[in-house]
Amino acid sequence: MKVDKSRIIITILLVIGILTTVGLTAKDLVKDVNLGLDLQGGFEVLYEVEPLDEGDEIDDSAVRSTAQTLDSRVNVLGVSEPNIQIEENDRIRVQLAGVEDQNEARELLSTQAELTIRDVDDNVLLSGADLVQGGASQNFDEMNQPMVSLQLKDPDKFREVTEEISQRPAGENLMVIWMDFEEGEDSFAEEVQKADPKFISAPSVSGPINSSDVMISGGFNGEEGLERAQNISALLNSGALPVKLTEIYSNSVGAQFGAQALDETVTAGLIGVALVFIFMIAFYRLPGVVATVTLTAYIYLTVLGFNLISGVLTLPGIAALILGVGMAVDANIIMYERIKDELRIGRNLKQAYKRASAASLWTIIDANITTMIAGVVLFIFGTSSVKGFATMLILSILMSFITAVFLTRVVLSLLIRSNFFNKRLGWFGVKESDRFNINEGKDIEHLTTPWDKLDFVGHARKFFALSLALILAGLVILSIFRLNLGIDFTSGTRADIQTDGEATVGQVEEQLSSMDIPPDSITTSGEDMVVARYVDDLSQEAVTDMQRTFEEQFGSQPAISTVSPVIGRELARNAVIALAIASLGIILYASIRFEWRMALPSVLALIHDAFIMVAVFSIFRLEVDITFIAAALTIVGYSINDTIVTFDRVRENLRKTRVIHEESQIDMIINRSLKQTLTRSVNTVLTVIIVVVLLVFMGSTAILNFSIALLIGLISGIYSSLFIALQLWGILKKRQFRKSEGSLTVYEEKKKDEEKILV
Repeated sequence: MKVDKSRIIITILLVIGILTTVGLTAKDLVKDVNLGLDLQGGFEVLYEVEPLDEGDEIDDSAVRSTAQTLDSRVNVLGVSEPNIQIEENDRIRVQLAGVEDQNEARELLSTQAELTIRDVDDNVLLSGADLVQGGASQNFDEMNQPMVSLQLKDPDKFREVTEEISQRPAGENLMVIWMDFEEGEDSFAEEVQKADPKFISAPSVSGPINSSDVMISGGFNGEEGLERAQNISALLNSGALPVKLTEIYSNSVGAQFGAQALDETVTAGLIGVALVFIFMIAFYRLPGVVATVTLTAYIYLTVLGFNLISGVLTLPGIAALILGVGMAVDANIIMYERIKDELRIGRNLKQAYKRASAASLWTIIDANITTMIAGVVLFIFGTSSVKGFATMLILSILMSFITAVFLTRVVLSLLIRSNFFNKRLGWFGVKESDRFNINEGKDIEHLTTPWDKLDFVGHARKFFALSLALILAGLVILSIFRLNLGIDFTSGTRADIQTDGEATVGQVEEQLSSMDIPPDSITTSGEDMVVARYVDDLSQEAVTDMQRTFEEQFGSQPAISTVSPVIGRELARNAVIALAIASLGIILYASIRFEWRMALPSVLALIHDAFIMVAVFSIFRLEVDITFIAAALTIVGYSINDTIVTFDRVRENLRKTRVIHEESQIDMIINRSLKQTLTRSVNTVLTVIIVVVLLVFMGSTAILNFSIALLIGLISGIYSSLFIALQLWGILKKRQFRKSEGSLTVYEEKKKDEEKILV
């Protein structure tokens, strides 16, 4: 056939257009990404809204009013994109990424902002109700010292109060100005003896004052005093909180810590993706080159889509993006392997592409939908960084489908229809000597594979025995050691302290003890990371002290997370619910698309994988936190992906068999399906493992356990998909055959042989 050069030119222009667009706009695209707390520093706090007085009730309007007050306070901090969300159970989540002074922000948010003016006996003279709303301002006195000006509603009342105070003896003629005075805990008599009293100031009054303004001065020295005066005026203008806020979860990350985590994880990811590109080109030749172009487009479009929905990128989110490369690669590999098989049985290039494209489409759709189920469940039940991971995972699935299915097919179709490669099949990884003559009646099941000498069914009992041994060993280990649960599930405080690489654990522990916050346990994580854990929540003052001390000592604030018992219980419950719903959803979908005998083994294989991950974490005492659940659900998606692809080939081979007359046919179908798909399974998991291994050894220590969980799950997932799920299906199918009295029709023809039904 004549070579159609125009198609080749269109392909070249299309590829150049894609790569040029990516190259010219990628830098700006990356700049527009909203980085989460763990990547740029900042803090997150979850408040439980409680009534100020016993007997009062919290309604929706009180919660909304509180959220608005918090939002107005955050504006004072200059945070570019604060995130304040009202959650169920009367809770408000505040996320402030990139805030420079976390301690100032925390104090500004949690302060009740109820100003009172009292006498030396702590009796209220004036309260916030006497002030003009929005009438506070920060000014300077005649000595150019910071001061706070307040406007009063009733000047006559102020004159009466000052007249009464001025008549008291010297030392008692004071107006004590308090912010958030606590009955039973605060008193002027005690605080006046301290070097740094809690009250703002205590000016003396020598006579009645006729004015509608109150000037607060004398307690605002230096730069810190100026900031304090500015914050007090801002707090008063934002209004006092109508409720009490109780912290039930908090997470604080220093800017240096976040920047290093971002750099390490992105570097590991880029190297991993580059290795995947090299592998694809080396193994699949021209289709591999097409895959690298479409995978580049996938990464670009995923980040673009993430920006368009104003997503917040976290460390687990980066991992989801990188892992999405593996899913996009899988969609390419499924079709490329099928093209090679069709070429080997003697079809020409156009026929091979057409049949491979049609045969692989629903396999890819099924595999992506089952993974999507896990992602949606994660999004619904996840919180904070886990929800960000789920968002990126869902977006990755959508974009990988668009690029790996549609864009790949467009580019390949143009190249193949150009007729340039009709006699250049080596560009597709197929030698002419390996091809059959299509007229000989050869089909895909007649092709040789590297796995022909293996009898998978014959060794089924060995696979079951190995899995049973691992499960029993895991049960014993779990009963002895239990899981090393992180604070996400047990409550308490965890501090990740980045050192200079020379400080020992003992020195850090000694430093913490000298600060009167000795840790309940302390370990190392990597070369320059020390992790201190506390059973009880650390106070806000202790957290502030720890951050200030170690920033001065090592140049980086520790990342500190605090979880209350109520949140720990909720996270544990949601984790179990998420796994259960994901499994149920996968069973339902697989039953509809295939049959229940395939769905049930698929989920049993998933439970097997999850248990193996739990057992390994128990053996090596690795910490199980909320990201472990994200990893478990990701593996659920990957494992079912692999299982679905294999079962899809089983279904195809059942079509060809039509009627089963003896049990050996079922064994033959299992062995044939495994041999035909094993190369694809190995290549897919290998590309993902390349990336995950790099995340383990080069990525941030903040997601180390997350990456390890993924690695364990990937290895267990391919094992269970191939050697557990399919073998269990064989057992169930044989039972069905025995009940059929010697003849089991597995497919029935319909009308024009276009539609077939699994029975």
